[in-house]
Amino acid sequence: ARRDAIRAQAAQICASAGLELIEDDGLLEEVVGLAEWPVVVLGDMDPAFLDLPSEVIQLSMRTHQKYFAVRDPKTGRLAPHFIIVANLSARDGGKAIAAGNRKVLSARLEDGRFFWDNDKSTGLASMATRLGRIDFKKELGSLADKVERVSALARQIATYTGADPDQAARAAQLAKADLVSDMVYEFPELQGIMGRYYALHAGEAASIADAIRDHYKPQGPSDAVPSDPVSMAVALADKLDTLTGFWAINEKPTGSKDPFALRRAALGVVRIALENDLPIALKAILSAHWSRHFSSQEVCPEAGLMDLSAFLEGRLSVALKGSGGRYDLVAAALATEINRPEGVVFTRTVRRVEALAGFLETEDGRNLLAGYKRAGNILKAEEKKDKRRYDGQIISDRLLIKGEQDLFSALKLAEVAASRALETDDFVAAMTALAQLRKPVDAFFDGQHSVMVNAPETEIRENRLNLLNRLCQAMLSVADFDQIEG
Repeated sequence: ARRDAIRAQAAQICASAGLELIEDDGLLEEVVGLAEWPVVVLGDMDPAFLDLPSEVIQLSMRTHQKYFAVRDPKTGRLAPHFIIVANLSARDGGKAIAAGNRKVLSARLEDGRFFWDNDKSTGLASMATRLGRIDFKKELGSLADKVERVSALARQIATYTGADPDQAARAAQLAKADLVSDMVYEFPELQGIMGRYYALHAGEAASIADAIRDHYKPQGPSDAVPSDPVSMAVALADKLDTLTGFWAINEKPTGSKDPFALRRAALGVVRIALENDLPIALKAILSAHWSRHFSSQEVCPEAGLMDLSAFLEGRLSVALKGSGGRYDLVAAALATEINRPEGVVFTRTVRRVEALAGFLETEDGRNLLAGYKRAGNILKAEEKKDKRRYDGQIISDRLLIKGEQDLFSALKLAEVAASRALETDDFVAAMTALAQLRKPVDAFFDGQHSVMVNAPETEIRENRLNLLNRLCQAMLSVADFDQIEG
């Protein structure tokens, strides 16, 4: 009831004054618990304070005084007013309450003005020189050490995001500087945000300033991801450096414990790549970064990188399943991606999953999957019995029955078409090529010229098992169909 009363009164007062309430559900819940008899009052603020960053004004109101900010709906900017939720009905209609709160807010904003002016005079570049006094993590050096690593990595990643490498490196060098500012010391929530303001004040390029603000993003599943090329480069570099460093010192998330938010960092990497369609192969980037900066750590680089890659792939899997992807199709695509020389590329994995889903919605796709399962089961059973692997080497003169001859002919055509499609990562075309195998596979097993795989003649039997191996390998080049249910 109190919540509804506050909302209704605030809406009425704002409408009467031609203002718009800036919604803040967290503050609303807090005020609901503080005011037993809520009475909403409109207060006035000295307009001179509007030259402060809007975030500073809103946080001063919210954190210290529990006021709601309001905006001018015509301009969309903060208005020199605020909403107070009093705990009584005043005889004067709240005039004395509003006047008293104006004085208190002015004192708070004077502090903010002092921090703002002091930080601007200090300058972001000067602040950056003090980062060497702050540990990032004892085993991983100071914040200045991290900044240097991130700057070098951002320059490398810039080639993938389309950013200017010098701008990416510069943004990374300044990205953490505002952590030592007076304003961020007072309001930690403003890290990055104040850095942007100070960078613009110092004459830095807008893309550099925006990257300073955005490099922490996304900070949760509902947070937006950076979309500017420089911002993407710095955000990815910051998160990948953190992940590589903590893996190098063997401090990984365990169970429900993740004190350094490494899962969030990994999911941030995944989201930035997917939502911006960045075809980044992280395997080489991570390997180079590890060897350049963390080779002195005790963890074996090969084992550590393999484990870190698996962790990132796990976050990719979580993201794809969360967006509606079938878990078995995600597993099938990832199993094939892992075997690529450059490792898993997130955007390519998504396209592979989508192509698989479309393929298996068709009758050809479903029937071919059934044929693959049948061929695979026969092959596994016979290899186990024979204690050997069949390598797919087929002797065409030993193909005696039309069913196996037709399958071999179709296979050769499908292999060529699928291989060409895979060279350009055209998974839809690769699936289309495989679909041409559906009829000859059906005919091989159940048609008029069906084939008995386990023929009494050893050479004929082995040739047919090699044919099944060849069929399986053709399909596995596109996705690991063993992972797919059905």
